[in-house]
Amino acid sequence: MIGREDLEKERQRLTDVARQLEEALEKLAPQVDGLQEQAADMRRRFWEEVSVSTGTNEDFEESVYSIEQQEALLSERERSHRQKAVQYRKLGRLRESPYFGRIDFREDGTGFAEQVYIGVSSFVDAEGLEFLIYDWRTPIASLYYDHSPGRAGYETPGGPISGRMELKRQYRIRGDELLGAFDTNETIGDELLRQVLTGEADHRMKTIVSTIQKEQNAIIRDDKSGMLIVQGAAGSGKTSAALQRVAYLLYSHRDRLGADQIVLFSPNRMFNSYVSTVLPELGEDNMKQTTFQEYLDSRLGRTFKVEDPCDQMEAVLSAAEAPGYEARLSGIRYKASERFLAELRHYAGGLERSGLKFVDLDFRGKRLIGAEQMAEAFAACDPSLRIANRAARLREWLLGELKRLEHAEYEADWVEEAIHFADSSLYEEAYRKLHEERNVFDFSEQYTAARARIEGRHRPDEGDFDFGQREEDWLRRRLVGEAFKPLKRSVKRMAFIDMPGLYAAFFEADRDNGPSGAPESSLSAPHSFADMPASSSSGPADPKPLHWNEMCRQTRDKLGRGELFHEDATPYLYLKELIEGQRSNSDVRHVFVDEGQDYSAFQYAFLKKMFPRARMTILGDFGQAIFAQSTELSAADSPLLRLYGEADTRVFRLNRSYRSTREIVAFAAALLPEAAGVEPFERGGAKPLLIRSNTPQLHAANVADRLARLRAEGFASIGILTRTAAEAHEACEKLAAAGCAGLKEVTRDTPEFEQGALVLPVYLAKGVEFDAVLLYDASAAVYGRESERKLLYTACTRAMHRLVLLASGEWSPLLAHVDADLYETQRGEDPADRA
Repeated sequence: MIGREDLEKERQRLTDVARQLEEALEKLAPQVDGLQEQAADMRRRFWEEVSVSTGTNEDFEESVYSIEQQEALLSERERSHRQKAVQYRKLGRLRESPYFGRIDFREDGTGFAEQVYIGVSSFVDAEGLEFLIYDWRTPIASLYYDHSPGRAGYETPGGPISGRMELKRQYRIRGDELLGAFDTNETIGDELLRQVLTGEADHRMKTIVSTIQKEQNAIIRDDKSGMLIVQGAAGSGKTSAALQRVAYLLYSHRDRLGADQIVLFSPNRMFNSYVSTVLPELGEDNMKQTTFQEYLDSRLGRTFKVEDPCDQMEAVLSAAEAPGYEARLSGIRYKASERFLAELRHYAGGLERSGLKFVDLDFRGKRLIGAEQMAEAFAACDPSLRIANRAARLREWLLGELKRLEHAEYEADWVEEAIHFADSSLYEEAYRKLHEERNVFDFSEQYTAARARIEGRHRPDEGDFDFGQREEDWLRRRLVGEAFKPLKRSVKRMAFIDMPGLYAAFFEADRDNGPSGAPESSLSAPHSFADMPASSSSGPADPKPLHWNEMCRQTRDKLGRGELFHEDATPYLYLKELIEGQRSNSDVRHVFVDEGQDYSAFQYAFLKKMFPRARMTILGDFGQAIFAQSTELSAADSPLLRLYGEADTRVFRLNRSYRSTREIVAFAAALLPEAAGVEPFERGGAKPLLIRSNTPQLHAANVADRLARLRAEGFASIGILTRTAAEAHEACEKLAAAGCAGLKEVTRDTPEFEQGALVLPVYLAKGVEFDAVLLYDASAAVYGRESERKLLYTACTRAMHRLVLLASGEWSPLLAHVDADLYETQRGEDPADRA
């Protein structure tokens, strides 16, 4: 703690700042309410304020201008209200805790030290002359996170600033009450951090800018790297740093970067709700949040039922004894690889010469354009053109042919019959449309015509006509046009290309030379798909993958049922865009990927192609790589280092874990060799507890008893973790039968992360944390394979304060080499006997 005299001065300053915040809020509140009411009133009275005259063309044009002026005024009022409302929310957040840190910095060449108080946003005095609080994202605030008292410096847009930090002080403040203040020589004092970490888990991620560590601050403020890779231990603050990085980017580049230009790919929908409040608490709008599976469904959902990662995980965990299991695993790994990326590009190159597969265009039971005609038209295109350009030319030819065939269809018998049985509303529409063509407008048409004249798009009246004949002609055009619309839409979507057939053809088990048999072509050039070069092991001479024939059969059978394995979805889209043309989003400037170890090299290449102008931030822990297609993030041979090039890629390694107690970190690290270097934050607690029961009935009773004890201790967030979703459902039923009330089963469709006792498979718990974790069954029957070691490690690292492992039989062999000093044991007993 600081001296009594300094403490009193700090209290006086806090009181003064709190008073000025309150005054600013009182002054701003009526402005916010007033602008909101003005905007609402303008919307209600919009047409009363508009001058509308329908006498002459000039009157119409004047009306158009009047409407547009009123729209502009309304837009300005709404924009002003939004800005004031954001300012009001920021001041309200400051009122809860005005600031958390202070530095005294003497810039070289000056004779005084500036006192810089740091909070979640900036605040100036009523005259606008003095910063009472600096936003944590300002350049000078980086001194607080990066330096101890002594020589220090920071970067600004105008260049580096150097000087001497003479004081570094940290505060605990609630409202206008100073709970504590202390000076420190450390980046962030351990005492302040310990107080934060000993709190309970919440159903939302907390915003803790006061405890950002030096290595996290470097991640947050990196403004230069095209690719930022964060390999961090469980609980090392990766996600928190990423969200604070988003807030920093929006603050630092607010003149050219909006929240809608940032995309976060998260592991599941529940995780989206878990992190949803962080940016709003920092005064920023939330960026776009989605999952990669949602993107795949949006692109492929009309054509296929696409397996999601949860189903893939369930298949890997549950079907070990099923026929074809090893072939499925081999297929997942192969289709995730750089090798497959290169071979699929190689295959597509061969299609430039051999041609594509097409689907007949049929209409009312008759063939309009056959696949053979399309193949001939495609072959007639200039062979020097890229395949996507040739496909585009074929599409235009087909649309022209459909237009010709549509006109020819006007006289078909079915059209005559349809006219006789047409609904009266269609005749009414024909009457209205034909009279509109004769300039008999209502006001909406008058407005449209006036707008067209202003923009130089007015078309003169085409003259009189025989109404009855024109009505019949209009009806024929309308009926045939509506009937042809689905065909035209399918052609515009390039559905005339047999993409399922083309993808399936790659997996012909007896195709010459296996997966690399097609000749090389221009599609192997960098412009064809991704800038990432293929690895040196992906040439045509490579042998077929293991279980190639069975893998091919599984893939083709799945396609034949109108379904796609999860591992096929991205490659299918890749091939589709090679042939049909790329679909990219050039507006997005930053892409964030959480749980990045769960994405394949293929998926990363696709993401880069999808967002060609975006920088990428990847967060993950290879120790938690529980999916078969997982990618090593930071190893020397990681494909991610080649995605943007090593010169434009920066790798951070966070080895300190803040989530769990020292005892839980030590136990979890002993399970996994890769976690040996994880450093626990010095926060102590109980050792993990291992309880083994001899019967399934006794096991369920012991889990229920342990849950009751944790609840009695006051833990509000308890995760009961199972290996699979089926085991989670079974656990819910058994625990309910054992008397447990208030359990909540979490599935892949659960939209919100809630507090309470949650039962869920480990893979859905990734990225979140609990006060206490009960590992439902850590027996050899459940965790018996070496491949499940990382799954077990991930489960243990979800616990903040308490970890209990229970087993219904012999312990998992994965626990065999854990030092007995790292945990306590207890024999399972019937709680009724103990009572």
